Amino acid sequence: MEASKNIDGKVVEVKKDLFTLSNLVSVSRMLVPIPLALMGPPDGSPDLAFTLLVVWAILSDFLDGMLARWMNQVSELGKVLDPIADKVCAALLFIFAVWIGRIPGWFLAVLIGRDILILLGSWVILSQHRKVAMSVMSGKITVNILAVYWIVVMYFPNAAGWTLFLMGLSLLMMVYSTAEYVWRYLQIRKGASFN
Repeated sequence: MEASKNIDGKVVEVKKDLFTLSNLVSVSRMLVPIPLALMGPPDGSPDLAFTLLVVWAILSDFLDGMLARWMNQVSELGKVLDPIADKVCAALLFIFAVWIGRIPGWFLAVLIGRDILILLGSWVILSQHRKVAMSVMSGKITVNILAVYWIVVMYFPNAAGWTLFLMGLSLLMMVYSTAEYVWRYLQIRKGASFN
């Protein structure tokens, strides 16, 4: 790969703005697990407030990036906040699920280990280039599959077949997306440009 080739396929104008609507949406996603944990484990089907918070966590993951592009507010802070919001929200929701016995602890360990690895790579890139690389699409897909897995174990705890299938699919996507992040990291280390 040529050093001058942009690894993102196109050049995106990235701003230095801190307070943008998309960044506020990302921050709000990080806060969602707090009221969910305070509500405690659902007895039977989760109630409306629980459901609305889950819906916001999912919608905000699409909304922040869409708003940033639509309003021309892609920012360095947003490139950091979006994946951190994903990781914080997912980790806290899965800790909650392990706490109430719906997801095994080893799955949480794999999830957190993967996220730490990705964050360490991002930190190295940031320290060397003074900017953060954007998330990869497989990472976004992985977050959404993890969300579906979490929803199934929360709303349909007796659906053992679906739970097992989604756990396996989540693990497969975590491995695939981690490999893609590692590949991207190595390309950037070799000199590929990025947004």
